[in-house]
Amino acid sequence: MSQSEPEARYSQGPVVRGAGQLQNTTTDQRLLDGAGSTDWVHTDPWRVLRIQAEFVDGFGTLAELGPAVSVFGSARTAPDHPMYAAAERMGAKLAEAGLAVITGGGPGTMAAANKGAAEVGGVSVGLGIELPFESGLNPYVNLGINFRYFFARKTMFVKYSQGFIVMPGGFGTFDELFEALTLVQTRKVTSFPVVLFGSQYWQGLLDWIGSAVLESGNISAADLKMLQVTDDVDEAVDIALSNQPVPRVPERPE
Repeated sequence: MSQSEPEARYSQGPVVRGAGQLQNTTTDQRLLDGAGSTDWVHTDPWRVLRIQAEFVDGFGTLAELGPAVSVFGSARTAPDHPMYAAAERMGAKLAEAGLAVITGGGPGTMAAANKGAAEVGGVSVGLGIELPFESGLNPYVNLGINFRYFFARKTMFVKYSQGFIVMPGGFGTFDELFEALTLVQTRKVTSFPVVLFGSQYWQGLLDWIGSAVLESGNISAADLKMLQVTDDVDEAVDIALSNQPVPRVPERPE
C-alpha cells in the first residue's frame, strides 16, 4: 500500500466526516432555511433537543474554567506573519498570568494564541464550529468543543470570557467584535474590556465610527470609550487583566 496524504476530515459538531461523507449544507443552514417543504413542523422540535445538548456540553465543560480571555483573529494568518507571532506571545502571557485562553479553535491567529498558551502549560480552549471549509480544532487546543450552532458557541465566548482581544480578521472577527460591543452598550454584560490589536488595521473602522456613525447620532461619544486600541502585546494583556478577578492561590498548611 503506497503512502499518501491523510484524508481531510471535517467536524460537524461532535461528528467527524471524511471527504466522502460530507453533507451539502451545515446544521445552521438547515435550521435557518425558510424554503422547502413543511417538514420543519416535525423536525424543529427535535432540533431543540440537539441545541439543548450543545448548551449542556458547553456549560458542563467550561463551568470550572476560571478566569479567561478570548482572542479573536483571522483563520488565514500565516505562521510567518507578524500577527501570528504576536498572537502566540499574547496567548503565552495570558496563560502565564493565570488565565485560560479561548479562541474559535481554528487555524491562523486562533492557532497561534492556542499554541502560546499550551506551550507554557496553560489552559488552551478551542470553541470550534461546523464549517464546510475547516477541518476541526487546531492541534494546540487542550480543551475543546465542536459546535453545530453559532448562537450556542457565541454564548460560551461571552459567558466564560472576562474580556476580548480582537486581532486583525474578517467577517467572523467583526461579528464577535460588534456582538461584544452591543452587549456592553446595552448593559447585557458588566464591565468587559474590548481590545483592538493592530492600530493600522483598525484605524479606518475607528475613523468611520468616530465620524459617520457618531455624527449621525447613532452612537454616543461615551460608546467610543468601549474600544481600546494598542500595538503592544503587554498592554493588550494588561487591559484584559484589568477586569480579571485575582486567581485564588491555595494556602499552604502551616
